[in-house]
Amino acid sequence: MKPVALILSALMFLPGAAQAQAPADVNSMDGILAALYDVISGPAGQKRDWDRMRSLFVSGARLIPTTRQADGSFATRVLDVDGYITSAGASLEKNGFFEKQVSKHVEIFGHVTHVFSTYESRRKSDDAKPFARGINSIQLMNDGKRWWIVTVFWEAERPDNQIPAEYLPHL
Repeated sequence: MKPVALILSALMFLPGAAQAQAPADVNSMDGILAALYDVISGPAGQKRDWDRMRSLFVSGARLIPTTRQADGSFATRVLDVDGYITSAGASLEKNGFFEKQVSKHVEIFGHVTHVFSTYESRRKSDDAKPFARGINSIQLMNDGKRWWIVTVFWEAERPDNQIPAEYLPHL
């Protein structure tokens, strides 16, 4: 192998190198949000592209679900990207999971962006009703070259915690 080809081959294994394979994923805020939902979605039995998932997140990023404890209180689970993949990956692939953004509210200051992204989750893409809804609080950073996900912190809707109208789709 020629030295230039060898160097280019080696670069493909560096963190963030996957961005070169799918620039649409990281070139815009809407692109990275769409990629986030797309990468975890798919039918039962379909492997997810976890390398693509990793390529969306800045080093040290966190995914933080809000969970109800046995005593009725609430807590968070703080996961890195690989912890999320280990925790949720097998279930997503076994049961089928399609999540999509149905509304978003965006705030931007400099290179920091906060998105309240209302989601709906389905087991099959054509399910009439979602089995879950909630809000992802997503922090993004644009480093001047591309977008990165820094944090995804979420809570599912419950009967005692309905999504406020301002975070639902406007028809």
